[in-house]
Amino acid sequence: MYKAIRSESFAAWAFMAPGLLFLAIFTFWPIIYGIPLSLTDYSVITETHFVGLDNFTRAFQDHNFLISLWNSLVYVLVVPVIQIISILMAILVNSRIPGVKMFRAAYYIPVVTSMVAVALIWSWLLGNNGVVNYLLLKVGILSEQVSWLSTSSTALYVLMFITMWKGLGYYMMLYLAGLQGIPADLYEAARVDGAGPLRLIIHVTLPLLRPHILFCTVISVMGAVRVFDEVYILTKGGPGTSTLTSSVYIFQKGLEQFNFGYASALGLIVSVMVAALSVLVFRLNRRGGVNTY
Repeated sequence: MYKAIRSESFAAWAFMAPGLLFLAIFTFWPIIYGIPLSLTDYSVITETHFVGLDNFTRAFQDHNFLISLWNSLVYVLVVPVIQIISILMAILVNSRIPGVKMFRAAYYIPVVTSMVAVALIWSWLLGNNGVVNYLLLKVGILSEQVSWLSTSSTALYVLMFITMWKGLGYYMMLYLAGLQGIPADLYEAARVDGAGPLRLIIHVTLPLLRPHILFCTVISVMGAVRVFDEVYILTKGGPGTSTLTSSVYIFQKGLEQFNFGYASALGLIVSVMVAALSVLVFRLNRRGGVNTY
């Protein structure tokens, strides 16, 4: 018996080892190494000096960094929208309607499409002579062309929409897995008690999906604060600083200006902010779990 348990434990650790090694090298080690690095002026080019907390003091006096933090917090507004739409989509594709498999595949295609391809498609759609301007001018919503990604008042919200569009299918599939784990008996019992479709969603589906909602909310908050690809590819933080997010600013300071010490300090500040937001989400959903119902 003991040998069997040891054998199972060894097999489990063997399967987890590649993933743990990957995490240790590319996630945990950079975080640990970034702590002492943030206390220096390390820049590869010049001699390194210990500067104490100067990088952190400088960060909170850095106007562009504060703007990037604000833009990252605004980006979090994507989270509730994407979760609500994903749940509704999951409920739709979980029903027995004709062509449901085609809908599932269609919604998931953006998830597996590379961000570069997505950016090229949307830059074409949103161009001055693109399809979006053409359609909005045709139906009379616009009176003139709009440079969606070159205008400060629209660029950030357009990027948020692209992020939401690309991520919907991913969260939909997670919620779909959760929906298919809910026993059909619960729906039958609720229908016998006279519950309609809306009451089924409110009193059966949403409570039993709460663990999935918590998980999806946490990872989407983390993703929104750390958003990089679409912002860097489409606007590089511009025009001006209107779409400058914290990840893009850290990239600019670290890998474009070689100011690694300062970039490490900025990265640690953003990591603390992400951890605080995650704790907040957990506290708001502290009653999560199937056992509470």
